[in-house]
Amino acid sequence: MRSDTVPAIGLAIGGALGMAGTFVASDALRETLWTIDGVAVVVAVALLTMKYQRLGNDLVAGGFLTFLAGESLLLAGNAAGLEASVPSYVGGIALWAAGLVMVSAQNSFALWMRLTAFVAALLFVVSAFMILWGAPLLPTSSPLPAAGYPFLVLTFIGWIWTLLKAER
Repeated sequence: MRSDTVPAIGLAIGGALGMAGTFVASDALRETLWTIDGVAVVVAVALLTMKYQRLGNDLVAGGFLTFLAGESLLLAGNAAGLEASVPSYVGGIALWAAGLVMVSAQNSFALWMRLTAFVAALLFVVSAFMILWGAPLLPTSSPLPAAGYPFLVLTFIGWIWTLLKAER
């Protein structure tokens, strides 16, 4: 298997199951989908951290590592249920935002991917601050934080496209 195939698959699984989990009514199914999503994303971004570190791009590698830390926090709170997961969720999306900005600060990826990452990061930061200041938001609340997920998945699609394009 080529070196970029596993992270591409992990991002695809993470994006698909993460979005699916946002819309299911069953708590057990949502937590299952989000657990599989989280593990797939952690594996993908761990490998991307190593790839970009080997390429000498420390900022991008550090961004993927920061994103991994955020995803790990989300995984840690997932089984507790929506309400109980909010503290780890706030930390997780704040780290997602920081990681997305770090990965996108340089022109390692196409402009459209960097823009979708910046929009997702902004929406997650706003959501985190709203929760910290007392807004009763859950990970599934709409419009925020749910509005950030499609931008995150578009960013994942861009990263996948970049990985697969490089494989050819």
